[in-house]
Amino acid sequence: MSSNRYLKFLANISKNKPNSIKNKKTPCPFCNREGLTGIIDEEGPFILIKNKFPTLENTFQTVLIETSSCDVDITMYDEEYMRNLLRFGVRHWIDMEKSGDFKSVIFYKNHGPYSGGSINHAHMQIVGLKSIDYKESLKDEYFEGIVINETDECVVNISTKPKVDFTEFNIIINNIDNLDILADNIQKIVHYILNDFYVKCSSFNLFFYDWKGKIICKVIPRFITSPLFIGFSISQITNQTDEIVKQVQELYFKSEA
Repeated sequence: MSSNRYLKFLANISKNKPNSIKNKKTPCPFCNREGLTGIIDEEGPFILIKNKFPTLENTFQTVLIETSSCDVDITMYDEEYMRNLLRFGVRHWIDMEKSGDFKSVIFYKNHGPYSGGSINHAHMQIVGLKSIDYKESLKDEYFEGIVINETDECVVNISTKPKVDFTEFNIIINNIDNLDILADNIQKIVHYILNDFYVKCSSFNLFFYDWKGKIICKVIPRFITSPLFIGFSISQITNQTDEIVKQVQELYFKSEA
C-alpha cells in the first residue's frame, strides 16, 4: 500500500474562489456560459471544463456543469435528463482512468452547505490523481449492507459498516450497460434524503467507485462531521436503519416488490 495518502491544498488559490453557498450575492461562475474557459467537452446542457481554481497539487481537476439553471437540483431532472447526465459523467471518468495519465481518477458531487462544496449551481467533479490510488483504502465491507431493493441489474443497500458515519446508501451495478437504472436509483435516494429523511437534511455527497468490476455510487446525507470520527476514527451507526429501509422501500420501490 502506498504511503502517500495526502494531497497538498493550495491555499493561495483557494482564497480567490467564489462561494455562492455561503454568500448568495456572489455571481455564479457557471451561469455565465459565454464566459466559460477551458472547455473540454459539451453535450447539450452538459459542459465539462477545467477547474479554474485547481486547489489540489499534483492533480488534474475538472468540473461537470449539469445544467444552465442555477436553481435546480438532481431531484428536479426528468428521467431522460438524469440518465444522459450520468452517461456523460461516467464516460469522461472512465476515459480519464483509461488514459494512463493518473494513478486513479475520482468522480463525485457536493450539494448543500455541509457537503464541502462552494458553488450552489449543480455540478460534479472529476479529478485525476497523479500520486494516489483511492482504491488502496477501500474495503468490500464499505459497500455491503441491508438490501433495500435488488434486481438482476442493480442492488440498493444501506451500509452496515459505513466508510465514515451513520447512514450511507450504496447503489451497485455490475455492468456499465446498466447506467440508466443506476441513474434512476440515485435520483430516488437523493429525493429521499432531501425530502423524507428522518431528520431534516439539505446536503449530500455522491461518490463513484470503479471497484472489482462494479460501478458503485455511495450516497451520503451530510451533516456536521462527528468529533468521534475526526478525533478517534470511531464511526457511529444509526439505530434507525431498519426504519429507513422500510420507509425507502415503501416510498420509492413499492411498485418493484
